[in-house]
Amino acid sequence: MAEESRSPMAAPTTTAVPPEDAYLARRSLRRGSAGWLLLTGLGVAYVVSGDYAGWNFGLAEGGFGGLAIATVLMGLMYTCLVFSLAELSAVLPTAGGGYGFARRALGPWGGFLTGTAILIEYVLAPAAIAVFIGGYVESLGLFGLTSGWPVYLVCFAGFIGVHLWGVGEALRFSFVVTGIAVVALLVFSAGALTHFDAASLTDVQGDGDAFGASGWLPYGLLGIWAAVPFGMWFFLGVEGVPLAAEETRDPAATMPRAMGLAIGILVVLALLTLLPAAGAAGSDAIKDADNPLVAALEAAAGGEPTTLSRVVNYAGLAGLVASFFSLIYAGSRQLFALSRAGYLPRFLSLTSQRKAPYLGLLVPGAIGFTLAAATGDGARMLNVAVFGAAVSYVLMSLSHIVLRRREPELPRPYRTPGGLLTSCVAFALACLAVVATFLVDPWAAGIALALYLVAVGYFTFYSRHRLVATAPEEEFAALAEAEAELRR
Repeated sequence: MAEESRSPMAAPTTTAVPPEDAYLARRSLRRGSAGWLLLTGLGVAYVVSGDYAGWNFGLAEGGFGGLAIATVLMGLMYTCLVFSLAELSAVLPTAGGGYGFARRALGPWGGFLTGTAILIEYVLAPAAIAVFIGGYVESLGLFGLTSGWPVYLVCFAGFIGVHLWGVGEALRFSFVVTGIAVVALLVFSAGALTHFDAASLTDVQGDGDAFGASGWLPYGLLGIWAAVPFGMWFFLGVEGVPLAAEETRDPAATMPRAMGLAIGILVVLALLTLLPAAGAAGSDAIKDADNPLVAALEAAAGGEPTTLSRVVNYAGLAGLVASFFSLIYAGSRQLFALSRAGYLPRFLSLTSQRKAPYLGLLVPGAIGFTLAAATGDGARMLNVAVFGAAVSYVLMSLSHIVLRRREPELPRPYRTPGGLLTSCVAFALACLAVVATFLVDPWAAGIALALYLVAVGYFTFYSRHRLVATAPEEEFAALAEAEAELRR
């Protein structure tokens, strides 16, 4: 009972849970299930739905020039962040991902705040994408279904079922669906470029009185900032690859390779999506479209559906499925790691005979389904997810900076190109992204902050005194503290 009477501001404590072997044995994942190719596919799968929808709303905020500059800035941020995380994932290849990195660098509070931000992203984003899938199913007239809770239920139940079957099977399914979506993007780009007209890029009529306003920047310099969250949609989620570390063959070598390839592919896809779509139809024609690639092709063809637009429409559904499926995976692994270490209720990290964290899949799935069915507001939920993601980027890039400065001798099988400069660029741009989310949707940012406050209350008054010392991320941090004590 001594733990119960601690002051809320007392230092976090850890407790081993006897018998230790039995505790961790009931919370183990299937190792060696993924190589670099499947991980590269996972990184692309997290993001690919963002190429099909969502990014175009940035044209309404900043025009083509504003969105293009925002996309370049966010592409730079994600590239720097990915290479920073590649180093950290080689140092600490566990399912904790960003939580584990921040736990070593910033202590239990830093680990918890980072893990919570990531969890907000990966619980809210699948709920939002389920709503978008429902919209696609209805627009395509599939089986006469309309967007609503039956479609959302099928998505969550069916795809969580595949994850419960096994991680290897899940990642292979994701790889195939992602491949279909990527090929369709390449086909779209080739078709749209045949109608490309540079003059169409700057046809958005904005606010001529805005500071710095021009044809390229119809809403002025502030439009660049307002378009930042939409520039993120071309890359949002790729940072989740390290969450697969415990299920990877030779993660110290595999993770950096897969993450580098994934961000390279995504940068190319962003270029092959933004420029052809806006140039074929005109930025103004697609700035409010729910399905911008299809809208671009149909506008270029005089407003009539074409064979290519129909193909891209079906492929858009594949892209949404790929992202939905992979984000469920990422959320379950982050929840698993936080629960295994005691930050969240420990029962959530129990794994099945097939080594799947079944409650880590079912509980977020139930929450996501409820949110989707109750609100049907995919855009708002995705904006909440974007805010959580941006906060996690600040903390993860800061973790790289702190560990490089405080533990320069830490064995690093892979080192970030550019070192501290790379993670400092990621940190600065992530701070910019956090502030930019308030420009687009203050309500979404407020909801994310409210969720944060609830989580902080739970950690302050309960879980921080019940952390599990034998969890891999906690052991790694405890080792660092012991070594620092010896040096003193």
